[in-house]
Amino acid sequence: MYNENNALMEQEKFLLPAMAECDFSQEELSEDMDGLQMSFPRVKIPAGGMLQFEMPTDDPENPDYIKSVEGVILYHHPSSAYWPEGSEYDDDATPLCSSVDGKVGVGSPGILCSTCPLNQYGSGKEGRGKACKNMRQIYLLRSGDFMPLQISLPPTSLSPFREFMNRAFVLRRRASFSAVVQIGLKKASNGTNDYSVATFRKLYDFEGEELSQIRAYANSFKEQIKSMLTQRATVQEEQMDNSCDYEGPTLPASDKEPHFCISAEINGERDALPA
Repeated sequence: MYNENNALMEQEKFLLPAMAECDFSQEELSEDMDGLQMSFPRVKIPAGGMLQFEMPTDDPENPDYIKSVEGVILYHHPSSAYWPEGSEYDDDATPLCSSVDGKVGVGSPGILCSTCPLNQYGSGKEGRGKACKNMRQIYLLRSGDFMPLQISLPPTSLSPFREFMNRAFVLRRRASFSAVVQIGLKKASNGTNDYSVATFRKLYDFEGEELSQIRAYANSFKEQIKSMLTQRATVQEEQMDNSCDYEGPTLPASDKEPHFCISAEINGERDALPA
């Protein structure tokens, strides 16, 4: 199922962000980025069984629509959020409790996710599913792009992603960044409503020098993201304890290394909060 496609192997070389070839010095960029919150372009799994992704552009009023996205999964991690019943789909509603790593909640009840009653099957509406929404955040870098896309997987796409990761990477003892993958969509139904489910396909593996380059880039990215997630959770908890509006962490840009910073968003499926 995951054999290489010879035609795909003839593609052009995957292009990583060429920081060294930038027209501006790192010092110049650092001054502009200092204290700012840089958010990743965010892509959602569409509702209603739609089979196209809505892609952000320079003009928010005119997004692009594509059937699939291709790139490298630099990093992925769980997240979760709990809204009061009836507010799950209200973009202006703030979750009562959320977790940037799917392990410890911040808010109410704000306890370990593994033992939280709201994170158990049967706690959802009419005893179905979970009251707490489990998600997966994927950071997908497309060839030639500087910033990865942040793709938020809803609960209905978690099982397909887990099966894909096991077959394409875990069982082959390879890391998720070691191949170019394609994410598409298919329509599903629960008998009452249609919904969209993410599909996953491995296109080709990196080998040799190309693998070494993407490994170094992905490992650097993962360390920065983990640090930022930890800082964001700490600041979020402090703000909530003080009954203040959450502003999210800001980090100064490094003078030596490529810099990434995630926005102050409560969970993976809502718009970033204003600073």
